[in-house]
Amino acid sequence: MKKSLLLAALLAMAVAACSKTETAAPAAPAAEAAKQEAAAAVDSAKDAASQAGAAVKDGAAAAVDAAKDAAKDGAAAAADAAKDAMKK
Repeated sequence: MKKSLLLAALLAMAVAACSKTETAAPAAPAAEAAKQEAAAAVDSAKDAASQAGAAVKDGAAAAVDAAKDAAKDGAAAAADAAKDAMKK
């Protein structure tokens, strides 16, 4: 009988100990740090997008200039060919 009372008391203590809850650590500092890191990432992405846009504009301008030069060269070659054809 003493063993069963002892076992019942130990079981009651175990159940009581398991039902206790601990307070959770505050998550605010971690959340604030994550928010700041996200803001920094957004700023970095904006800067990269701006630089990419500038690079696209520069590339497009260079392509337009190259196309103009090619058109001028082609027109000059066509004019020279027409002149040579007229001479013959």
